[in-house]
Amino acid sequence: MLELLLSLAIVTQDQIPLRGAPEENAARHAVLTHGDTLEVRGIKGDYLQVYDHRRERAGYILATQAARHELNAGEAPKLRAVAEFLKNQPGSESLGIAYSAAFIKAAPADMIDTGVFEALGTMADRLALRASRAGDEKTTRIVSAHMETVASYGVSYYSVERNDKMTICYDGDAWKHVLTRPASSEQKAIAALSITRHDCVKSTLSPSERLDSDLERAELLDRVLAESTHDIPEHLRNRLKIRAAGVWASAAHRLAIQPDSNPVAVFKAGQKAEEHLAGVNKNTLTANDRNTWNVAAIRVGASRWAAQPQTVPQLAKGRPGIWLTKGNPGQTCVQVIPAHSASAQDTPEHCTYGQIWPASLSVSPDAKMMTLAVQPLESWRELWVFRLEQGKWQLEIVPPSTDNPELGYIEFAGWVPGNKQMLVARETVVKGVGKTSFELWDRDMLRVERRADHPGSLSAFYRWQDPIWKSGTVAVR
Repeated sequence: MLELLLSLAIVTQDQIPLRGAPEENAARHAVLTHGDTLEVRGIKGDYLQVYDHRRERAGYILATQAARHELNAGEAPKLRAVAEFLKNQPGSESLGIAYSAAFIKAAPADMIDTGVFEALGTMADRLALRASRAGDEKTTRIVSAHMETVASYGVSYYSVERNDKMTICYDGDAWKHVLTRPASSEQKAIAALSITRHDCVKSTLSPSERLDSDLERAELLDRVLAESTHDIPEHLRNRLKIRAAGVWASAAHRLAIQPDSNPVAVFKAGQKAEEHLAGVNKNTLTANDRNTWNVAAIRVGASRWAAQPQTVPQLAKGRPGIWLTKGNPGQTCVQVIPAHSASAQDTPEHCTYGQIWPASLSVSPDAKMMTLAVQPLESWRELWVFRLEQGKWQLEIVPPSTDNPELGYIEFAGWVPGNKQMLVARETVVKGVGKTSFELWDRDMLRVERRADHPGSLSAFYRWQDPIWKSGTVAVR
């Protein structure tokens, strides 16, 4: 649109009437919002005679309601200065984007640097955040008008609905310019964090497209981390590692459920997720980052068996085991191999579209119970509990929580001597806040007897936690 203009007026206020004549009581042709850009065609008293190319309307506005500029190289520094000022002014995003767009049009190529696109990306992201959080009708209407205005400058948004929550996301075009131009490590880190958000992965992607998205995000974060020099602030380095841990964890699950899954690729993705999580400097985490780190740890915890070689444990004499077979397309089925038999033919199949992690199988000392980790989603892992009752193996599926969680996992943590109790650990995220619980269960009822937020606070947990669980879990961090 700006290509049509030489002399322009940028509207600086909201709810400005575009009138049919230079009079206060003249009919309104349209209602303008700050950031709208108009072509100036003349001046009549206190009014500017203008044309709105976006709405294809001519009219008049008060000169005090807009700022006049010429689109030429001499005006470019002034446009840039205003855009930089508005960059950090919440609520002025559409106006700041209008000034940024005018600067890019007016300035010669050698004057357009990475900072311009950083400012654009910052304001576009903040407008998306305002749109996602808009509550009342008035705020929603104003933000919608601002988004329509910036759309005329090529700024695009899309919506993602997940867990009954709508998130508005910026498509990241300005940040892609930052990543491809000469930029500081800090600028590249901010750009990478913006375009790799978990909540902005489109929910309409097919499984293969989602895997490609995860791998692209993971590789981008790894590249920025590898290229970053010591001038990057520690808090940004932490945020990159936290984000990378969560993305690699998601990629590990996606790789595992592919029809032609490559065990080596799954293992490497799982390892990368754990390495990034372990590389976070906990001593320098801010309060907000600590919560984000805990949420990332739960993502990694859900996929943590990907970092282990996936072989079905060898059947020991006098001990039960499992047998995995292919079910319907995309399904894997589990059958119990009874201790007294070398075959699973006499037990029913239990099939799932989720990822079964065979290396997680644990058999109780009395051989009457087994646990298995099954991951239906990239951020959700259940505990399958097989119990021998009256000579038959029964399955109970235990979810991490039933309290409307956003993500979580639950895992076996140890058998307590006496064959009456077992240890379980779980982590969930509810309304963006992570919660960790270490629990002592009644084996027969699969009911929590006692729980604590730290394993050392529960004597049975402290004494009888399984060494394999302790060496691999992320719940203790």
